Amino acid sequence: EAQLVESGGGLVQAGGSLRLSCVVSGFTFDDFAIGWFRQAPGQEREGVSCFAKTDRMTYYADSVKGRFTISRDNAKNTVYLQMNSLSPMDTAVYYCNYAFYYWGKGTLVTVSS
Repeated sequence: EAQLVESGGGLVQAGGSLRLSCVVSGFTFDDFAIGWFRQAPGQEREGVSCFAKTDRMTYYADSVKGRFTISRDNAKNTVYLQMNSLSPMDTAVYYCNYAFYYWGKGTLVTVSS
């Protein structure tokens, strides 16, 4: 059974950093796109960053460019999201996604001002 398990969320002050992790199991880690989405209270889920399937390039939402970095460890079936210079606007539940189909349960990031 495919599983994605996120961790690393928490409460941080504005300007701080967090690193999210997503451990993937149940399918071949490298076969499809993998990345992060987020959903703020009262808002729709939005894409944050991902590794594309075809070219393994990384993509970022404009709102996080220069602050967030996605990385992966294929040996550990894990994808990371390093988040720096956090602002209250980044407060959301962050979800790991595989193949634009499978979802983790999410991890809450709260940034205080």
